[in-house]
Amino acid sequence: MRRHACQVPVLPRKVAAHDRGIRSARLAGKKIKGKERTMPERDFELLDERFRLCVKTSAGLDHLWSDGRWTEGPAYFPALKSLVWSDIPNDRLMRWDETTGQAGVLRGGLGAFTNGNTVDREGRLVSCEHGTRQVTRTEHDGSITVIADRYDGKRLNSPNDVVVRSDGTIWFTDPAYGIDSDYEGFRADPELDGCYVFCADPRDGSLRIVADDFVRPNGLAFSSDESMVYIADTGATHQPDGPRHIRAFHVSADATLSGGAVFATCTNGLFDGFRLDTEGRIWSSATDGVHCYHPDGSLIGKVLVPERVANVCFGGARRNRLFITATRSVYAVMLAVNGAKTF
Repeated sequence: MRRHACQVPVLPRKVAAHDRGIRSARLAGKKIKGKERTMPERDFELLDERFRLCVKTSAGLDHLWSDGRWTEGPAYFPALKSLVWSDIPNDRLMRWDETTGQAGVLRGGLGAFTNGNTVDREGRLVSCEHGTRQVTRTEHDGSITVIADRYDGKRLNSPNDVVVRSDGTIWFTDPAYGIDSDYEGFRADPELDGCYVFCADPRDGSLRIVADDFVRPNGLAFSSDESMVYIADTGATHQPDGPRHIRAFHVSADATLSGGAVFATCTNGLFDGFRLDTEGRIWSSATDGVHCYHPDGSLIGKVLVPERVANVCFGGARRNRLFITATRSVYAVMLAVNGAKTF
C-alpha cells in the first residue's frame, strides 16, 4: 500500500458569531404553541420545548477545519481522540487530532473517492468507496480488506453510507451517485438493476439485499437496541417530487426488515447522513444545518450551520460532541445528550 506524506494545514480560528450571522438562530420572542419562548441568538433554533433539554446554548458551534470540496463520512476513534472523514472530490481521507487541534491527510490519491465511514466493534475503520465501488475495512496493521464489491457477479453501484451491527454484519446503502459523473468517482453505467440496501457478513463472505424499494438509499442508522433501522432516501435528486425522507424499519431476529413507513420528510433540502442519541432522537443533516427529530417523528429543533450539511457522528469521551461535515468544512458542537453507543 502506498504511503502518503501527512499534510497538516493550519486550522482556521473558530468562526466568529458575526461570520455565522446569516444563518444564526433568531429566536428571541419566538412563539411556540401560543406562548413566548426565548433562546439566545446563537447556533440553535428551538421548534419544540423538548429541544431545550438537548442543547447548551452557551456551547455554540466550533469550526474545526476548512479545506475540502465536499466533506462526508465522519467517524470518531475514542482511543486515538481523532476524527476521520472523507473529502470525496479531492479523493482523500482526513484526520483531525482532538488533543492538538491539527488536521492532515490520512491517505489519498488512490482512486478510492471514499464517502461514508464508521468504526466497527474492534475499532477498525469501515469505508464506502465510490471510486473502487466497494466496501473496505482498514485493519489494525494498515492493510485493506475488501468486504463487498459485487452482488450476483455484478459490480456494486457506489457504496455510500455504512453502519456495523453488534453481530458484526455490515449494512450499507448503494445508490449510483459515485458513477453518475467523474466528480465523486468515475462515470460508469450501472451493472445492477437498482439501488439497494445491503447486509454483508464478513464471517462467511455473504452479501444480501435487505431493502429493494428505494430510489436512492443514502444515510442509515440503527436504534440503540437494534430493533429498528432508519434509512434515508434522497431520490429527489433524480426524480421530480422524488423522496426526501427517512423511513423506519423493524429488524427481525434473522435480520429481515418489515414496515418501512416514512418517519420524517426533510423540510430544507435532503436528509443525507444521520445518527441517533441514546433516547432515540435522530440528528440528521439538512441544507440549513442539523435537524433533530423526536422519536415520535416531530422536528423539535436545529443546530444551524453556515454550510450545507452532509453527515454527522457523535464523539468525544462521553459521546456528547456532535461532529458535522458540511460542504467544505468540519464543525462540532457540544450537546446535552449522548450519542447511541455503536461499538
